[in-house]
Amino acid sequence: MSLPRIAIDAMGGDEGVRVMVEGAALARRRHDKFQFLLVGDAALISRALEAHPNMRGASEILHCEDVVAGDELPSRALRRAKTTSMGLAVNAVKEGKAGAAVSAGNTGALMAMSKLALRTMPGIDRPALAALMPTLGENDVIMLDLGANTEADARNLVQFAIMGAAYSRIVTGRDHPRVRLLNIGTEEIKGFDRLREAATQLQQATGLEMQFDGYVESDKINRGEVDVVVTDGFSGNIALKAIEGTARFVTDLLRNAFTSSLRSKIGFLVSRPATELLRHHLDPNNHNGAVFLGLNGVVVKSHGSASAKGVANAVAVAARLLEDNLTQRITHDLAKLGEDGLRVAPGNGGATGEGEQ
Repeated sequence: MSLPRIAIDAMGGDEGVRVMVEGAALARRRHDKFQFLLVGDAALISRALEAHPNMRGASEILHCEDVVAGDELPSRALRRAKTTSMGLAVNAVKEGKAGAAVSAGNTGALMAMSKLALRTMPGIDRPALAALMPTLGENDVIMLDLGANTEADARNLVQFAIMGAAYSRIVTGRDHPRVRLLNIGTEEIKGFDRLREAATQLQQATGLEMQFDGYVESDKINRGEVDVVVTDGFSGNIALKAIEGTARFVTDLLRNAFTSSLRSKIGFLVSRPATELLRHHLDPNNHNGAVFLGLNGVVVKSHGSASAKGVANAVAVAARLLEDNLTQRITHDLAKLGEDGLRVAPGNGGATGEGEQ
C-alpha cells in the first residue's frame, strides 16, 4: 500500500534542487512505495529528475520560483508563504495534497509557516523541534525542544515530555521510554522553578506510557541511559551545537593525529575499520530529520548542509511518522493525562522564576 505522498521543498538547503531530488530518489530506491510532490522551479526539477528514472512515475511537480533565503527573518518569510516553495510544501499538508512536508530551508521560517498553516494540536500550547542523536546504547536519544521556543514554562515542558515519549515509542520500540528533564544536576533542589514544577507534574501523573526518571545532565545525554531529553529551545539548541561541535572536534583531532607522521599513517591503516565505524556513527546525515512535534500534520526539517543520504533519511523519518500515526499517538496520550493532570496554568512556574543553581 502506498503512503500519502510527501511534499519536498526542492529549493531549500545549501545545494537546493539537485540534492533534494537525489535524496528523494535514494529514499524511493530503499522504499518503492514513496510518492512525492516536488515544489520549486519546474525546469530545474525536471532536469534533476532526468538522472533518476525511478522518480518519474512517482513524482508530481508544483512550479514555484520564489525561495525563502537562509538568513531571511521568519516574519518576512511568513508574508510570502503563499508564493514560496517552503510555504507551498507546508500548505500541501494543510490541504491534504500531501501527508507530510520535508524542507532543508530556514528553520525559523519553516516553524512559523508550519504553525500558521497547521496550527497546534488540541492540548498543546507550543510545538517543539525534536531530533535524534546517537548514543553509546542500543537506541538513539530524542531531544526536544531544539530551538522552536527560546523559553518554556512547566506546562510546556510536560507537554514536550508527552510528545517526545510518543515519538520515542515509534523510533525505539520501547513501550515506556525513559524520559528526563535537562538540568545542571540530578538533585531535586537543582534548576529553575519551572523544571522542578514540571518534574513534580510528571512524577505525579498516572497512565502515561513513559518512565520519568527525573533529571539528566548534559554530559550524560549520549550515554544511552535515557531515551528522551526534555528542555527549552534555548538550552536545547546550545546543547545540540556543543555536541555537534565536539563530534567534529574529535574527528578532526583523529584526522590530524593520523596524518602527523609516517608511523601515524601506518597506525591509521591498522585502525581504519574502527575509525570508519566512528565516522559513520558521528555522521549527522545518518541522524538527519528533525520533527516539529505538536502540529496537526507532519513537518520534517532536514539540515541545510545535508547530503542526498541525509535528505533520504529525513524523508524516511516523515514516512515512518505517517505510518505509525504520530499525531494520533500524542492525542491519545494527552487524553490520558487530561486537563486535571496539567495543573500548571500557562505562565506559572515558568520562564521568569529562578531556583537554586
